[in-house]
Amino acid sequence: MPKEQQQIPAYFKAAMPVSFMINLRLYQWVLSFLTVTVLAACSNEPSEQPDTLVNLATVQSGPRVQAEELNGAIAREPRNTTLLARRASLLLAAGQPQAALRDVAAALEIDNSDGGLYFLQARGLRGLGELPAALAAARQAAQRGFSGPELPLLVGETQLASRNYTAALDNLDRTLRLDPDQSAALFYKGLAYAAIGDTSTAIQYLHDALARDPRQPEILHQLAFLLNARRVPGQAARFAALGMRLDTTSGLLKYDYGRQLELQGHSDSALWYYRRALVLDSTVYRADYRLGLAAARERKPAALISHFQRALRRNPRLPQARALLAEALESQNRLPEALVQYRRLVAENPGNQHWTYKVWKTADRVQSQLPDSLRTTPRYYYRRPPAPERVLPISPLPPIRPEAG
Repeated sequence: MPKEQQQIPAYFKAAMPVSFMINLRLYQWVLSFLTVTVLAACSNEPSEQPDTLVNLATVQSGPRVQAEELNGAIAREPRNTTLLARRASLLLAAGQPQAALRDVAAALEIDNSDGGLYFLQARGLRGLGELPAALAAARQAAQRGFSGPELPLLVGETQLASRNYTAALDNLDRTLRLDPDQSAALFYKGLAYAAIGDTSTAIQYLHDALARDPRQPEILHQLAFLLNARRVPGQAARFAALGMRLDTTSGLLKYDYGRQLELQGHSDSALWYYRRALVLDSTVYRADYRLGLAAARERKPAALISHFQRALRRNPRLPQARALLAEALESQNRLPEALVQYRRLVAENPGNQHWTYKVWKTADRVQSQLPDSLRTTPRYYYRRPPAPERVLPISPLPPIRPEAG
């Protein structure tokens, strides 16, 4: 009997009938049995396991996975153009234009009257950088009845990439007539006006695009860049800071923020942002250019050479960059490399006497460092010319004496 059950006092027993006493003892026995059974059941119950969260890094999703999920359906229905077009669209979103074009080509062999397939083909060709072919495919899509706003938007962006700004603006206007709230069309119009030098109009269109898509870092970058170019660093700082909060991996936005700091006189902080921009994106050549100019001011030719060489590979027309690079290479006695840069300066500035003289002088120094077997011009050694023969002074003639007769 459990300890917690107390014995019945003697004065209660005397007052109770015998039948009640029997029922009471039976109740106590049943209660004890049930308590032991419940305790045993609780002791045999398995221990509770904590909930385990799924590792999101192992979860695969996105357009590439969705495209792979269509493989089975396409294998069962290889002539279903809808499935092929769907997979091509997903492959384009996954950044695989070549695979998408293979699906589009297979679908066009089955049905070449679908304008949507030609539109997908134009997108794939644009992704590969084949601009004329992309425009041709877009014309085929229009001829076969594809009339959505996506088509003139694609044509306008492709014309913009081809630097055909008038045609780009015409197609982007057509896009906005079909869809006035198309932020991409407004954004590309801003880029087109910036390319033709109308910066104020470009900024206005970029503001309109930002109003319709306020969380697009690329729009914020272009706004900050143009405002810095117009020497309005206060406004540029606001857009660059917002863009950096939305995209912490953008090297371009880091450059924009550093540039506005430099314009406001905070050069040391600006250099930190330029270096950070290059860590995030080594193709931000403007950051290399600004760091090269800072190295020139601080008379650090080794750093100058490193930054300007990278910057000039991206943009050969950076102001003063090639001249500073050539002179820094010459100061480091890297004469063959300096000679290459001086020759390019002569090609860019024909008739410039200073660079022409530098080419002649540096070429002579390069040749003088080579052994005779590698020289492209003969070596001329200085030889002291022979001493001229000393001409003796003319001695006076003796006087003529008359002969005695």
